[in-house]
Amino acid sequence: GAHLEELPSVVEVKGETGRLLPVRERAQYLFQDVDADEPISNERKPDQRALFDILDEVDQQEESWERSFTALGGETTLDRVHQAMLLFTSGRQAALKRFLKEDGHGKSDRFWRLAQALSALYPRNTDEKRWVDGVLSQKKGLGL
Repeated sequence: GAHLEELPSVVEVKGETGRLLPVRERAQYLFQDVDADEPISNERKPDQRALFDILDEVDQQEESWERSFTALGGETTLDRVHQAMLLFTSGRQAALKRFLKEDGHGKSDRFWRLAQALSALYPRNTDEKRWVDGVLSQKKGLGL
């Protein structure tokens, strides 16, 4: 029942072909309060730098936790899992803890079920698999 052409932040449609966007390609949408100068590339090292630049800009623009994270792009559970994955990979443990515990996203059973499903679906030895597993590892330590 989904209309893929209406989900440009999740799926890229070109003609008769659609592809799910990788997490790092969704970073600008997920942190849309940020103006990134360059699009995120497909090369690993420049891509990682671009991702860190986006999240560094979030840090610089952040006046308070509420302003920063209520202004995030997206509203779906998938968006929240992807945001947590990006916070995890960028090493922002304090922000991830606030996002999951204090902001309440980690209190949702739906969040954890989706994260577990993504972990099972992502191929081994991929960045996304490591990132979602890293988020999943936070659950017990945070008492969620």
